[in-house]
Amino acid sequence: MTPPTTVDQQTPASSRPGGDEDAPANEPGLVIEFSDNNVASALFGEFDSNLARIEQKTGVVLTPRGNRVAISGEASARELARSVLEQLQQRLTRGLDIGPGDVDGAIRIAEHAQSSDSPDAARSIDDVTIRTRKRVITPRTGVQTQYVRDLMERELVFALGPAGTGKTYLAAAMAVSMFLSGQVDRIILSRPAVEAGERLGFLPGDMRDKVDPYLRPLYDALYDMLPADRVAKHLENGEIEIAPLAFMRGRTLANAFVIVDEAQNTTPVQMKMLLTRLGENSRMVVTGDLSQVDLPKGVPSGLRDAVDTLRPIDEVSVVRFSDADVVRHALVTRIVRAYDARERKVKQDHSVEDR
Repeated sequence: MTPPTTVDQQTPASSRPGGDEDAPANEPGLVIEFSDNNVASALFGEFDSNLARIEQKTGVVLTPRGNRVAISGEASARELARSVLEQLQQRLTRGLDIGPGDVDGAIRIAEHAQSSDSPDAARSIDDVTIRTRKRVITPRTGVQTQYVRDLMERELVFALGPAGTGKTYLAAAMAVSMFLSGQVDRIILSRPAVEAGERLGFLPGDMRDKVDPYLRPLYDALYDMLPADRVAKHLENGEIEIAPLAFMRGRTLANAFVIVDEAQNTTPVQMKMLLTRLGENSRMVVTGDLSQVDLPKGVPSGLRDAVDTLRPIDEVSVVRFSDADVVRHALVTRIVRAYDARERKVKQDHSVEDR
């Protein structure tokens, strides 16, 4: 891959042909030149839609000319936009597509690198790329980037945070990738069968039929990574196993990638039992949202208890997502923030009443 060339440009945006009259005057700019015209065209997007999205979210002015783009604006915003453009160029030169979500993801990662003063956070996507049979997955936020690295390097990872942050999806992608490459022999999916505020009653069928409704998010992720017939075949021969939490006692899970979803609804006893099942050459990812515990009132969450108990162990990774990492519909981010704000207000009100 030939990296884009960055050139200092001292001409203010307002005096350039095609410059934006509202751009800050007398601000030095940057010019990025791409050696491949096709890459530049795909990066800019149809009718320069990707550039417009970057302008809107970073506050810079981007002026394309052939295979070049001039960046003008405040210094920090220019560097942010440059990092975004370089990330997107890396995706394209590796044969990956670019959509609005990828642009937003590149912006989030660049912002994370800038705010944490960690240039490594926005470096080459090669070391955080997950390859499966159907898709190539790359992180879309700085926390997701750290999560993927921990999934690659650690044997036990806890992922905490709200819905839509990719906790389960990225874990399933990593499980499939390691299974296809022969690093593990099987994938084991488990979660507690606790209803989210409603009683489902008796469920007919065999064990898989009874547990399937609870594991649907994991199935959806698997079907996104593998052809449906392959998923069915792996389920039939046991290479992908559905293991109800209640049936895990006494087992040793060797050569496996284990995903425990919705773990906030485990009890401390269940969580201890589950964590001690980890066998040779196995990895375990435990995901959950501590703001959505559906256990009976007064029953502590095993996920919270495990994170507190295992804090001193360096080999255990705990990744905490926030509403800033929500990568579903933009409205989901606003919904999560609205509920969090109301919860904080309720706690403040109760605190005042208790005084």
